[in-house]
Parts: sequence; C-alpha cells; structure tokens
Amino acid sequence: MSRPLSIVILGLTLSSSWGNGHATTYRALLRGLHAEGHQVLFLERDVPWYADSRDMPDPDFCRLVYYRELADLDRFIPAIRNADAVIIGSYVPEGIAVINRVAEMRPRLFCFYDIDTPVTLAALRRGKEEFLARRQVPLFDIYFSFSGGGVLDILEGEFGARHAEALYCSVDEDAYAPTGETPRWDLGYLGTYSPDRQPVLERLLIEPARRLPEKRFVVAGPQYPDDIDWPENVERIAHLPPEAHASFYSRQRFTLNATRSDMVAAGWSPSVRLFEAGACAAPIISDRWEGIEEIFADGESILLADDSGAVVQMIRQMSGEKRLAIGAAARARVLKGHTGRVRARELARVLREASSEALAKAV
Repeated sequence: MSRPLSIVILGLTLSSSWGNGHATTYRALLRGLHAEGHQVLFLERDVPWYADSRDMPDPDFCRLVYYRELADLDRFIPAIRNADAVIIGSYVPEGIAVINRVAEMRPRLFCFYDIDTPVTLAALRRGKEEFLARRQVPLFDIYFSFSGGGVLDILEGEFGARHAEALYCSVDEDAYAPTGETPRWDLGYLGTYSPDRQPVLERLLIEPARRLPEKRFVVAGPQYPDDIDWPENVERIAHLPPEAHASFYSRQRFTLNATRSDMVAAGWSPSVRLFEAGACAAPIISDRWEGIEEIFADGESILLADDSGAVVQMIRQMSGEKRLAIGAAARARVLKGHTGRVRARELARVLREASSEALAKAV
C-alpha cells in the first residue's frame, strides 16, 4: 500500500462559500484526500470579504491556516519544502507574487490548480495577468485544469505548460443527496451573477418564466444587479449556504446549469454546480457545449436546451416518471465518477507518477 501524501494547497478560500465556487470544490476534494489518508495544509489569505462570511472556519478534514500578507508565507517554508506536493490555486490574492515566492522555496513538486481555466486563458491572451502571469505557466511541474479535452493541448502547446492534467470539480456525496422534500419550484438556478452567463439565464430561465406565469421559478446567488427585470413568478434568494444546497436542489422539478461564455468556447468545463445538482438527483436542464455529453448523456442523465422554447416544452410536457429517471441517472453517474474521493484518487495517482518520474531523472 502506498504511503499517504503530504500536500500544501494555497487557494482562494476554503473557509467561505460566499460568492465563489472554489470553497465547495476544495471541500469535496480535501474531504476525499482525508478519507484516502492524505494530509493537507491549506493556506488561505485572511481578507475581509471572506473573513466576514466564513461558514467553515475550522474544518476537520485538513489543517486550515490563515496568513495576512505575502511575507507571512516565509513561516511555512519548512512545510512547503517537506511536502510531497505544493499546489497553488487560481484567483489567490497577489497570485503572481505568491507563485514567485513559493517557487523560490523549491518545493519537491510544484503544481497549479486552475478552477477557472478557460477564463484564465482568455485573460492571458488579452495580456491581463491578475493571479497568474503567462511566463509562470512553465514553472509548474503539473498544471491541473478544471477543463479537460482540447484545453490541455492548448495549455501545453500555446502556453508552455510542462504537463497539463484535467482535474474536474467534484462533489461530497455525503453532503449532496436527495432529501425527499416536496418540489416547490418548477425550475431553479444556483450561481453567483456573471455578466457573460446572464444571457444564458435570460434565455433558459427568465424567458420561460415569462411564458409560463402559472409556474414557479427561483434564482439563488449573490451579486445580481438591481436593474434585472425579474418576472413576478421568479423568487430570488441572495445567498444559499452549502448546507442548504441539497434541500434547494431537491425542491426543484428541474434545475438549470448555465455556463460562462469562455467555458462554452473551450468545452469540457463542467462546473461544480453540475455535479452537486446531479448528486441530488435533480433533473438538469443545461446549455450545450463540447464535452458535456462525455459526462452526462442527453435525454438520459441530462436535458440539453438551445432555446427558451425547448425549456418551456420540457416543463410543460415531460412526465414525472421520465423526469425522475433522468435525475436518478445523473446521480448514478456522479457517484461513479465525480465524487471528492474519486477525484482525490486521481490527484494522488498523478502526483505519485510525477514524483517517480522526477526521482528517475535525478538518478
């Protein structure tokens, strides 16, 4: 049996799920790593935005430590040098400086985990370097990507990544499961506002709500502008903590997956919400992008919709038996291939292979 790994992760946030999908992504992965016997130190920048809204300040599945400024990272030099792998995540505050600082500490295996890969690459192509500089991509032994498929070839061919690996988001199957509650809404959506995702929400939820005034809809998530013209039958929930997600998904006859434009263009970019909804056996209606049918089968475990009319037809005409069968098939797919523990095994395998290759080259 392989020995447990020691991993240091510097990520955007683990403690607060407010206005981001990173926290739940990390929580599922780290719970999986803990279940597999690995040890993780998570370093999170102590910033007011998340400090004021922490819903998991002291997790029991890893060691979470807050640091206040870049110079504070020096106190973790022994942990970083002794770890089997150090992983820096996307959107870390002062990310470019953090990467440079950690690289100087000479970790055994230096990795990047991009939970926003298509957005990152689109920004780098425009010359926008917020948390990662283009010149830094080749610094990493492994570039773990939220997106798979052809995106990995782009990372290596265009951006010079030494080794790109897909590491999709995942779900904690203990926290996300059907609750058996009576449905309250005919169609709902959970997600933070994003300008490039809003047209999808308009097309696949807001317009259907206008056409179906007798049905009930819901949109949960922060940062939506005040000037959005919500139909009267669309309920708004400003923030939904993770512990309420399973109940939220279970009370929808259908749930919507809406994808950001950069991720649609890249393909192979399933969001964490997609897996969370599936784990709750919520029948998912989604926009269409390349690679989605490698994860869920259209008409069997997901429903792909190109326009408002398709959504209206699904809500009006689909039988309860068919709807529930699609939800059950989605849950089966998620439990088989997209739990935190499955993803933890994938991560550990890649790290061990990379470590073995590095040792072989050193001999």
